[in-house]
Amino acid sequence: MNNRHIELGLTDEAVLQMYETMLMARRLDERMWLLNRSGKIPFVISCQGQEAAQVGAAFALNHEKDWIAPYYRDMGIVLHFGMTPKELMLSAFAKAEDPNSGGRQMPGHFGQRKNRIITGSSPVTTQLPHAVGVALAAKMNKEDFITFVTLGEGSSNQGDFHEGMNFAGVHKLPTVIMVENNKYAISVPVSKQLACEHVSDRAAGYGMPGFTVDGTDPLTVYEAVKKAADRARSGEGPTLVEAVCYRLTAHSSDDDQRLYRDAEELENEKKLDPLLTFIHYLQEVELLTEEKHDEIEQRVKEIVDEATEYAEVAPYAKPEHAMRYVYDEKGGEA
Repeated sequence: MNNRHIELGLTDEAVLQMYETMLMARRLDERMWLLNRSGKIPFVISCQGQEAAQVGAAFALNHEKDWIAPYYRDMGIVLHFGMTPKELMLSAFAKAEDPNSGGRQMPGHFGQRKNRIITGSSPVTTQLPHAVGVALAAKMNKEDFITFVTLGEGSSNQGDFHEGMNFAGVHKLPTVIMVENNKYAISVPVSKQLACEHVSDRAAGYGMPGFTVDGTDPLTVYEAVKKAADRARSGEGPTLVEAVCYRLTAHSSDDDQRLYRDAEELENEKKLDPLLTFIHYLQEVELLTEEKHDEIEQRVKEIVDEATEYAEVAPYAKPEHAMRYVYDEKGGEA
């Protein structure tokens, strides 16, 4: 029996929590698709197939002091950093209590100061220069935290990626950049995105190490990101980690993947579903019994049901609040 998690310094409780966080992200995502198809929420941009990369990386960070700049699929990361299922569902319904933007932004535009989640926006890759800037502040102020930023492999072809990477490399900033390579930039396959073999090959041009790892295995991603985080904390500078994973859904609820991805390819990808392979590992090391599995499933279901019911009846923002946080309100509410 190979207890890989013990070799990596993870407790039995930690890997079971990893699994539960992955499962929570999956079940929330599945519920959001059902709500979208029934006309109750306007948009879904899915994390399915990328939960292992997200949760493995998140557990390698210090969620009590590190700052993160996630991209729109990163439900697994923000869950570990303290955003609740109820808050994520409020965002999906665009309700006033949505902590990200009060219902102003699309789902997946995470931002929550109390949990050190740097606000994201619709233009892809803009979060990378932001994360690098926060890392520069940490270095200048000699503060004990690092930043962690994620993006898709399609985003690594944008100018912000190269500017952020160059700045981080030149100044040896305490940051970790993780590309979640899910093989498609909407409908464009990775073979038509990159001239090099791996996104990580680009790291050398910016004076930092780059690694490509199996993004369907949370323990492999944990190990890679932990080493990169330790390197950043010790003053050795940034690292690029490429986690190769699979997008198990369409790009978004507005996309039809049948136009560019055949059914056989998708079926083959589903065999590598990170949730199923991690269940197999946990069963192999005798941590996830049938009883324990059912207990976790039931707990997650109850939380998702409660979050859905709460968010569905929660109030929308008042129309007169449309300009709030845009213009100064003298004497008004903060």
